[in-house]
Amino acid sequence: MTTHSPITAEHRMTRPTRLPLYRLNLMRIGYLVMGVGLAVYRWPLLLQAPALPVAEGAIVCILTAMSLLAFLGLRYPVAMLPILVFEVAWKLLWLALVAAPHLIAQDLDAATEKLLSSVLWVVIILAVTPWDYVWKQYVKAPGDRLRRA
Repeated sequence: MTTHSPITAEHRMTRPTRLPLYRLNLMRIGYLVMGVGLAVYRWPLLLQAPALPVAEGAIVCILTAMSLLAFLGLRYPVAMLPILVFEVAWKLLWLALVAAPHLIAQDLDAATEKLLSSVLWVVIILAVTPWDYVWKQYVKAPGDRLRRA
């Protein structure tokens, strides 16, 4: 005879929710778009990184690392979900705080316009990210404990 322990409310809150296969595959599309896009546009600049201004060289290295993590997301889409959330967060912040004021003032320069066209690809990441899962797992679920029990 086996006994089953009752599932407590705390256990239910921390037990990960499984995503259906179609959601995982949609996420993989997002990772693929990110990874390939960054690989095509940023990896070639790695060889020039020592000659770039310091901030620009750092950006190239950061975005190259992001592309590698995006490719890792093809294999582990749920574990790498924070990469999709980060991608959406920085791009939406940039759109709201940098691009929108220039669009309103109608004074976009060529560099800002070029970056705007690449940042708008964020709509794909927005569409494939399982926001209900993000909400349940990262906002509503209790955080990890701060002290030893």
